[in-house]
Amino acid sequence: MSVRIATFNVENLMNRFDFSGFRNELQQDRALTLFEIKEEAEYRELERARTIALTDDTRQLTALAIAATRADILCLQEVDNLAALKAFEYGYLFKMIGSGYREKYSSPGNDVRGIDVAVMMRRETADGQPIEFERLASHAHITFDDFGLYTPELEALGVGRTERIFRRDCLEIDLRIGGVPLTLYVVHFKAMSPPRNGMDGRQASMPFRIAEAAAVRRIIEERFGPGRAANKRWLICGDLNDYRERVVIEGDAYSGWRFRVAREAQSSVNVLTEGGFCENIVERRPEMDRWTLYHTRGPEERHLCQLDYLLLSPALARTNARAVPDIVRQGQPWRTIFPPGQEVERFPRTGWDRPKASDHCPVAVTLDLV
Repeated sequence: MSVRIATFNVENLMNRFDFSGFRNELQQDRALTLFEIKEEAEYRELERARTIALTDDTRQLTALAIAATRADILCLQEVDNLAALKAFEYGYLFKMIGSGYREKYSSPGNDVRGIDVAVMMRRETADGQPIEFERLASHAHITFDDFGLYTPELEALGVGRTERIFRRDCLEIDLRIGGVPLTLYVVHFKAMSPPRNGMDGRQASMPFRIAEAAAVRRIIEERFGPGRAANKRWLICGDLNDYRERVVIEGDAYSGWRFRVAREAQSSVNVLTEGGFCENIVERRPEMDRWTLYHTRGPEERHLCQLDYLLLSPALARTNARAVPDIVRQGQPWRTIFPPGQEVERFPRTGWDRPKASDHCPVAVTLDLV
């Protein structure tokens, strides 16, 4: 008996407009900055038109990427709310795959933009085993003080000890697949912030993600009991906004691209994998082929990295020792630079920068449950 599970940051699946760019140029779309817009009413009208025009192509590509995962269960990040998810599933996914992901679960988290994590799943697996929902628990309310995770580094960033740990949530969902229990922990860690205090954005925001990772680990350990978590079926799914290595891209299209792997001295991912607590099964792929996101700030800064994770409990990892996850990259924009031999045929209407399925790639794996 098997189940196929995927994680995907769908990048701002919203059902509302954002007009903050009229007063804050940093929030304004680059297309609108080309025009002189004097009145807010005019800005709102143009922003509505721009958003709607781009959204249709974008969500067709998002749906194509999801369809390509062939997943029974989808763990999603950056979902506005269940209404947005239902509208997307019915208006886009249904047209591609028919009746499918009828069950949808989410809970309001802590993100200042209102984007949440969610789970969308079929009622049975591809081989006909029932997928039964049993329980959902949000951990968005937990503070640094609650778990004793307040540190001098957080204090230096101006964070209060009674603030909530998770920038979004750690959504815990209990399922039964053909009667076999399985628990999902769906997360979306703190994004890399702008540089500050002489540190780059990744290092400056690292204390948040370290605390989030430690909190997830504690939630799992407390759920299953000391020393027992290793023998239970669970996995952590989501966008951790951190990496242990990256593929640095040098050169250019004319002289040729060069790729090299750079390993990081510190990563919040290590907090979860340390001591064999869980396994990042994407690392079963070759190190040049683990990336789920292309990052660039121009020719001087380009790299590929893994931000999206399926972290398996030791019990699941042992049972699925030969399982290697798939990474769906056909929805990546044309600006993404692929290492040799990894090129894919893009989905129709994919643009140079946009539209695209998402800035992230879905990661999917088939797991045997015994």
